[in-house]
Amino acid sequence: MKTIHSSGKWFGSLGNIIMLVLGLSLWLMSSQKVQAQEPIMAQTMDSILPIDLKEVIVISSFNRGIEHKSQPNPLSTLDEYLESSKKISMVKRGAYAWDPMLNDMTSERLSITIDGMRIFGACTDKMDPITSYVDVSNLSDVQVKSGQQGAQHGNVIGGAIDMHLEKSNFKPLGWTATVETGYETNNTSQIVGGELNYSDENFYLDTDIIYRKAENYTAGGREEVAFSQYEKYNLSANTGYKISDDQKLLASFIFDEARDVGYPALPMDVSLARAFIGSLSWVQSNFIGNLENWESKLYANTITHIMDDSQRPNVPIRMDMPGWSDTYGFYSQAKLSFGNHRFMGKIDGFYNRSLAEMTMYPNKPNEQEMFMLTWPDVRTLNTGLYLQDKINLNDGVLKLATRLAYQSFQVADDFGLNSLRIFYPEMDQRQTRTLKSVSALYHKQFKKWHLNGGVAYGDRAPSVSEGFGFYLFNSFDNHDYIGDPNLKNEKALETQIKVTLPLDNLELGLEGNYFHARDYIVGEIDPALNEMTIGADGVKVYTNLKYANLYNVSMDMEYKFTPELNWSGRVSYHRGTDHNGRNLPFISPVDYRSQLSYAHESFSGSVTLSGAMDQTNFSPTFGEDHTPGYALLFLSFGKTFSLGGNTLYVKAGVENLFDTYYSTYSDWNNIPRMGRNFFMTLSYAIN
Repeated sequence: MKTIHSSGKWFGSLGNIIMLVLGLSLWLMSSQKVQAQEPIMAQTMDSILPIDLKEVIVISSFNRGIEHKSQPNPLSTLDEYLESSKKISMVKRGAYAWDPMLNDMTSERLSITIDGMRIFGACTDKMDPITSYVDVSNLSDVQVKSGQQGAQHGNVIGGAIDMHLEKSNFKPLGWTATVETGYETNNTSQIVGGELNYSDENFYLDTDIIYRKAENYTAGGREEVAFSQYEKYNLSANTGYKISDDQKLLASFIFDEARDVGYPALPMDVSLARAFIGSLSWVQSNFIGNLENWESKLYANTITHIMDDSQRPNVPIRMDMPGWSDTYGFYSQAKLSFGNHRFMGKIDGFYNRSLAEMTMYPNKPNEQEMFMLTWPDVRTLNTGLYLQDKINLNDGVLKLATRLAYQSFQVADDFGLNSLRIFYPEMDQRQTRTLKSVSALYHKQFKKWHLNGGVAYGDRAPSVSEGFGFYLFNSFDNHDYIGDPNLKNEKALETQIKVTLPLDNLELGLEGNYFHARDYIVGEIDPALNEMTIGADGVKVYTNLKYANLYNVSMDMEYKFTPELNWSGRVSYHRGTDHNGRNLPFISPVDYRSQLSYAHESFSGSVTLSGAMDQTNFSPTFGEDHTPGYALLFLSFGKTFSLGGNTLYVKAGVENLFDTYYSTYSDWNNIPRMGRNFFMTLSYAIN
């Protein structure tokens, strides 16, 4: 068995890293014992929450159909909710299934989970991000954690996105039902959904279904964007049974299916994307001694994704590209309060099987089909331990965290293994890696000022595509890609700072982070290899760069003119370069957002201006070109009506009011975004 070691020379050995965190935590614990009777000891968990540098994107509350008021278009896709966040941007290849980026890093460097469950897409072209297998109708919120603050959910570089399913949580509500429908003019999008829920003090059952269907959309100037249609439906159920006052058994299930999904920025579409996602959880408030809030979960999910180009005209050679991803996992976590310390420990693990293949069908009858495995049945096993300590100090709050994980890869298919051995003759069938994370975050309040600052180190293993991909075509830079199983782990040293000033009617915030990533993984041209895809410009092999630097700075402002009238604004700057000074791809230019919102009794409304400056620091090496700046205006109005004890909520508005033709830095192959779009949604809640 081959072991691939990541470099630990920045901080010494792995044991030193873990012992440093645990030792500092124990020292602080002992140093605080003499102060055990001081008033600070009476502080609750609420008093140390500001130490978490996370963003919470509220999707809804349990009272479905009423609390959608904060979103201009309540039944917009989850992609649009995420894109409205402060930290997330989206790579768009069509009207459906946008790929999230956090800190200008894509999914390989992130952990994207549903209620803490690890899920991996089945598409080699990343046309099925995990966010595409849920819907706003069955989510309550999305938690976004930057950098190593997301290490609780896995070994990451850029951060973590955890989507929380909506649950009644034993509220004494009895039977409730909601019916929702929406329509959008630009792509004649039709949305129909509903919920039927029951909840009391000992049992709850939440069920949800939603259906979406859209035709091709039009860009600014009424230019139709062909192959941008999609059809999707999502079913979900959550249930809980209270065995005793402090013991609960919970279960969840999601079925999601999309068909006839067009991707105008790509040479292929998707005929089927299907997911089954299920979990069983045990939650116990009081565990053993001072251990509390014990939660254990078993979960499984399976994804099928089929790409084909049968609906495309003038295809040089027709291809089918199915993919499968199965994941089985668990986690168990508990909390411990001791003096000024709030400990949390978590053990987790998952087993994933990723398999993808491609069949080429020649146009001439006497030619044979060509078959290859693009993911050669890669089996990934990961087990990890995460420890965290939040410490109330006399002059602030300190959060220490560390994660240690073991990850192994196995190429299970002999045909796929032998294909990769054409390029790597000495390649072993199995390999193991050790992954590490350590972070320290400090919060201090100076009068009204709040200061958060921290440093962190983490690494990650190569993804299945980066390590074992076989001739994966990237239409963005028009190259075939081949993985390298001998890649080093990607490592990043991270610093971050956030300053906020809450005043009576005004709140100001300034936040920034910096990543120095060693062995940064990208594809580089290998002139000795011949391309497989017709029309491709060459072949790139994933490799480790010496290093790359990424940094982000953002400023937020919020002002309350009156209790009903509120203004918020944000502007951010991003930059990313490698060791040769080349620009990294998908780095946002200066972008901004300004919103004026009004809410009084049953009426709400908002005016939103958003846009970006010219993208001047683009990367021709990775297929980018100059993207002009743009500015967009959105309007929305909502009204709540009471009908016989039930509630009807109506919301209408217009997006891209001036029908601007534009594309952003993250739109694949400069695909234009949607032009003017009028929408209306209706939610009827039966109480």
